[in-house]
Amino acid sequence: MTKRHGYALLAAILAVIVAISVAIYVGVAADDAEERPLTGGRSPHSSAAPASAGTWVGAWSASPVGAEPGTEVNGMAGHSVRNVVHVAVGGTAARITLSNLYGQQPLTITHASIAVAATANNAAAAAGTMRRLTFRGSPTVVVPAGQQVVSDAVRLLIPHDTDMLVTTYSPTPSGPITIHPQARQISYSAAGDRTEDASGAAYTGQTPLWRYVTALDVLSHESDGTVVVIGDSLTDGSTSSVGENRRWTDVLADRLREPRDTSDGPRYSVVNQGISGNRVLASGLGRPAENPSGLIRFHRDVLGRTNVRVVVVALGINDILRTPQQTDANKITAGLRALTRQAHARGLRVVGATLMPLQGHRGYRPYLEDTRQAVNAQIRSGKVYDAYVDFDKALRDPYNPRRLRSDYDSGDHLHPSDKGYERMAEILDLEDLKGAAPAQL
Repeated sequence: MTKRHGYALLAAILAVIVAISVAIYVGVAADDAEERPLTGGRSPHSSAAPASAGTWVGAWSASPVGAEPGTEVNGMAGHSVRNVVHVAVGGTAARITLSNLYGQQPLTITHASIAVAATANNAAAAAGTMRRLTFRGSPTVVVPAGQQVVSDAVRLLIPHDTDMLVTTYSPTPSGPITIHPQARQISYSAAGDRTEDASGAAYTGQTPLWRYVTALDVLSHESDGTVVVIGDSLTDGSTSSVGENRRWTDVLADRLREPRDTSDGPRYSVVNQGISGNRVLASGLGRPAENPSGLIRFHRDVLGRTNVRVVVVALGINDILRTPQQTDANKITAGLRALTRQAHARGLRVVGATLMPLQGHRGYRPYLEDTRQAVNAQIRSGKVYDAYVDFDKALRDPYNPRRLRSDYDSGDHLHPSDKGYERMAEILDLEDLKGAAPAQL
């Protein structure tokens, strides 16, 4: 087979993958343009504040990755699960998304709530902020296996740059729990239905992962839309300080929220769709696949988010590094272009990232470095994305460009330190987040 025919075959395969990805995650979700009535009125569990205008945006999100080991039979039956999630933008109302993607039977939630955390990294709610959540008017919802649900919106004054508590209670065995394992955040659990406990005293169980909840949207005056970042562990924030929100996407969200002249960039929120170990082309095992490839999950994790205005792609290094290693740079960039085409079909602009150095990492090999350099050359040529951010140039050692600069290195020679993550956010040109997608690259 000639190289030309080989690339044609690859393009055909990628087109099939993209088509399948649109249908692989069928969920019961609210459309971005749909604004459900705010629940609440003047009950003890709802704000008496009148409804206010604003824009629905993604304030926090995490990709479902797989099933939690040890929950195959009972799930979290008889326990309250209190997830701690951090929002960078504030608002006057909120709604959540719950996922049972990796469940093998229906998940019954009889009670759910949302509250502002009393302090950072705390299971206790701030006084007067506990709100009961409903689903199409009912406090009970059944999430079919492989699907998701979106709650009704509830009035709640949410400050920016704050932790939120999302709590669910399931009385019956549900089978495997859908999780995001690399939260870099401690969440909690309690025996019994403690969903509306403002105190955190009963929440003695701790976990480093997020369970069930995959998104939190807010009705906001601080943001006009959402930036979705799809990436791997470098976006997921592996090695960043737990509970401190030092991922590069957190720093970017702060940059976009800070008061400044409008010429400095748009007013957008940022949601993080990073999955550690994620690749462009290959998925993990299982049905549905654990750790699905960027091509498979793009529709779900990017196009399915609320009021998306621009996409940032930071994928490709695991295609090179992980077994089976992909050493053909053209195949990796063909996959990245397929992501760009999916975004362009929705009128979304795409900013992509160059692949950062990894010399010194246990998986490093000189021939893999050649592939990384070849991928970066194509990204810099302007033939993969609408614009690019050069993470490689910004974080590499100027005396050895195959290696991370020592103060940007967490110590494993692949993942950045907190300082390195901050640098990644600082070098992204906010002007690149403006504008519409061109017809083609």
